[in-house]
Amino acid sequence: MNSPIPLLFLFFFTLFIHPSISKSPSLFLSSNSLTKSNNSVTIRWSGVDSPSQLDWLGIYTPPNSSIHHYIGYLYLNTSSTWQSGSGSITIPLINLRSKYKIRIFRWTESEIIPTRQDHDNNPLPQPKHLLAETEEFEYEQAHGPDQIHLALTGEVGEMRVMFVSGHGKKSVVKYGLDSGRMDHVVETRVGRYEREDMCDSPANQSVGWRDPGFIHDGVMINLQPGRRYFYKVGSDSEGWSNTFDFVSPDNNSGETIAFLFGDMGTATPYNTYIRTQDESISTIKWIARDIEALGEKPALISHIGDISYARGYSWIWDHFFNQIEPVASKVPYHVCIGNHEYDWPMQPWKPDWAMYVFARDGGGECGIPYSYKFNMPGNSSESTGTRAPPTRNLYYSFDFGVVHFVYLSTETDFLKGSKQYEFLKNDLESVDRVKTPFVVVQGHRPMYTTSNEVRDRPIREKMLEHLEPLLIDNKVNLALWGHVHRYERFCPLNNYTCGSGPVHVVIGMAGQDWQPIWEPRPNHQTVPIFPQPARSVYRGGEFGYTKLIANREKLTFTYIGNHDGEAHDVVEILASREVINGEITKIVTNEVGPSENQSGKEGKTSVLWYVQGAGLLLFCMLVGYFIGSMSRKKKEGVTNKDWTPVKTTEET
Repeated sequence: MNSPIPLLFLFFFTLFIHPSISKSPSLFLSSNSLTKSNNSVTIRWSGVDSPSQLDWLGIYTPPNSSIHHYIGYLYLNTSSTWQSGSGSITIPLINLRSKYKIRIFRWTESEIIPTRQDHDNNPLPQPKHLLAETEEFEYEQAHGPDQIHLALTGEVGEMRVMFVSGHGKKSVVKYGLDSGRMDHVVETRVGRYEREDMCDSPANQSVGWRDPGFIHDGVMINLQPGRRYFYKVGSDSEGWSNTFDFVSPDNNSGETIAFLFGDMGTATPYNTYIRTQDESISTIKWIARDIEALGEKPALISHIGDISYARGYSWIWDHFFNQIEPVASKVPYHVCIGNHEYDWPMQPWKPDWAMYVFARDGGGECGIPYSYKFNMPGNSSESTGTRAPPTRNLYYSFDFGVVHFVYLSTETDFLKGSKQYEFLKNDLESVDRVKTPFVVVQGHRPMYTTSNEVRDRPIREKMLEHLEPLLIDNKVNLALWGHVHRYERFCPLNNYTCGSGPVHVVIGMAGQDWQPIWEPRPNHQTVPIFPQPARSVYRGGEFGYTKLIANREKLTFTYIGNHDGEAHDVVEILASREVINGEITKIVTNEVGPSENQSGKEGKTSVLWYVQGAGLLLFCMLVGYFIGSMSRKKKEGVTNKDWTPVKTTEET
């Protein structure tokens, strides 16, 4: 008969030498169900032995995802009581149409893998030592409608509404002029895309792919102009959204209001594999304030590329649409494609001169989520060259009040002879300037910038060669660009020369924070001194957005900073194409644009005077005469007294 003494000895040895085995940490949730996106869940833990600075909490959905494929993480030291082995963290979560599970892990410095890093070069935590995990939990209406957003169709009396659900069943839009009587009903079309449609990693790998749900698309019709409508979406079987409202467009009102920006992205309440954009929260907050102040006036939002910065991690798109829903459910939300929605190594249009321009910025999405989650006017598309459906929403236009808005794709072929070039040429030549006295063209990569963005120089040169003549010949008033994550307004430009042409403005400052320096002096590249060329009237490093207000006589364009919600720069463009307000454009003799040395167009003199009364004209003439007698001197701009800029060049 075997003696029990060795077993008893082994039990006590294990108990005292490895006490953590005898008592596992506990992990609790505040609730096992959630009612709608952005509800918070509180995770509490206790009994963590010898807590480490690197102990972490992983968020998993669906729960059976590989333990290495969390959607996000937080360190337990986020809790003020973590050193006691107990603590709590509260996280707002969104409906991803599947169940969640939370796990906590032990992680030590010796286990850091240098090659496993996020976009900020921080090591990604490794799930080697699982301490505890919660039960699965989910939303009460996990398959119900979510992520509601509006768009124009290009037709009078219509408004498109799109949303996501966890089912592909019949859903409708109910709408009317009274929230208690939404008796108009339209059905929605349903679409979706699959993992196999993605073109590259991480979008087509299990680490980045999550089921995107079903995308519903309905059009409200026979809308009366300038009226407030109420609507909701969904079905009796799968649930209904909240009731939303919007003011229908009125092209006879003689006024246009729009909020415009690029490169916003979205924020997440946790760390993930890529950098997210916390400043986007402020951008949406201030725009929501401005929309609320409009009362019964219609407006639109224009987001010109680099939309969510998902880059192949599909749940980031869900965060983006949840974040914009408070504004996108009230006004149409329009977009154009950027490099972070599209670019991948095998994209069809990649000419030799653009070899280093187009890279892996899209994270393998090749424009597919962008094409399905938005439905812009027109029918532009380009084949992906794969099994994936064509990329859509590339270039289009519409009238909104007194402004004709045009959207371009800088990621697909725009050269002479291309479909896009012919679209732009025909569109601009057919604008009725009596009906819409102002024309605003928008695209992602800028035609002009004084940022030291050398990789994009080839594409800027092609834009100047092929697109700028169309803008000049057709008297475009305003050209807006993103990609550079700052604000910069130029004088009216024609081939780097101030005097005529559109006012170019870079407005990529809505959320993304990475940005190269301004262009340094050519003979002192490493010295942090960045002269502001004459063509660059105002440069700002503050996050923010812009607001456009136009009537038949004048278009006012304002740059609003996120840190205070106030105007930092204002320019006015008259229907006569005269540009007033803001700063007077600097005058520089023999200034050469960055691409002019290569094109042989040197020695251009930029001279543009904005007249604001006879007294100011006389003053400018006297100063001009004085400066003309001095070689290589610059005349600095004079600010308009109606506003005060923070400073000419701001730093973030």
